[in-house]
Amino acid sequence: MISRLSDFHFPDAAARLYPDTPDRPWVLEVGFGDGRFWPHHAATFPEAPNYLGVELSGVSLLKAERRLRAAGLQNAVLTKLPASVLVREVVPEGALDAIVVNFPDPWPKAGHTDHRLLRAPFFRLAASRLKPGGAVLLTTDHDEYFEFACREAEESGVMRVDLTGAPPAALETKYALKWRDLGLGAHHARFTPTAHPHVPHGAVTRYPVKEESPDVPHAILTLPPEFGPREFGKHTARGGQTREDPSGWTVVLLDLYRSLGKDGWVCLAHVVEGELTQEVLVGVTGRGDGTHLVRLARFGGPIITPGVKAAVGTVTGWLEERGAVVTHRGY
Repeated sequence: MISRLSDFHFPDAAARLYPDTPDRPWVLEVGFGDGRFWPHHAATFPEAPNYLGVELSGVSLLKAERRLRAAGLQNAVLTKLPASVLVREVVPEGALDAIVVNFPDPWPKAGHTDHRLLRAPFFRLAASRLKPGGAVLLTTDHDEYFEFACREAEESGVMRVDLTGAPPAALETKYALKWRDLGLGAHHARFTPTAHPHVPHGAVTRYPVKEESPDVPHAILTLPPEFGPREFGKHTARGGQTREDPSGWTVVLLDLYRSLGKDGWVCLAHVVEGELTQEVLVGVTGRGDGTHLVRLARFGGPIITPGVKAAVGTVTGWLEERGAVVTHRGY
């Protein structure tokens, strides 16, 4: 039920993700929180639609997974990703029946509106991924964000805005109950595409390599005898800028840990490439000949992108600065 980024195809298909129920409607929920909405909403259908949920909180992911399992909802896939990346890269054009957004983060501070999900570019992306007759469903308690989202939908040029009542299940979520207890209400809008623009996949560069492949980024080096984790300090590297992608990648080495039961260390790296953020572990593992292998550890299922390759290179470069001698580079 929980899928890692590397588990998906780019793009994917309902028939592969839901092999037992490929012909049912397909609903995406953005920011599912602790998972209260979907069991309530799915029960209003004769047969539960196929469900794809995306969330940024790992704790919420685990809570929602338990809740959906308890409700017997087997045709559900949950993942931890930025919503725009999932919709653009994983969801095929014209595949979704609905995109549900309940009580999104309104980013209320001045200058933070670019962080909001429901802006004109997302509405154009959503219109490309929705079937004819599909819709984006928004429920929120935040007056200004609601007005902002309605305005952005109209300015997208591909959405009609209808103000309607919220689905009853949207009023059973954690935040809906909180606002109801305070005597506050919620706004609801249905955004229906008036056009289905072509928004291509492929904004994320992904290298099609297997875990055991020599193409997985790696390096071989010899560490100085005195090397140890006490030398570590947070380190940031940037690069990869092109005319098409001026943001490039940013790699932040966050911490270094001694490996348990092995001769070596593990470095936690934060990799940012545009809207895509991944956290990876880069292992520095001893080999029988006295050298160490630097490569991705088996953790979290990242996809191998230019930034992830750069994370291996950043760890290797950091070790070189401390006296390591590199005999092979594969990144």
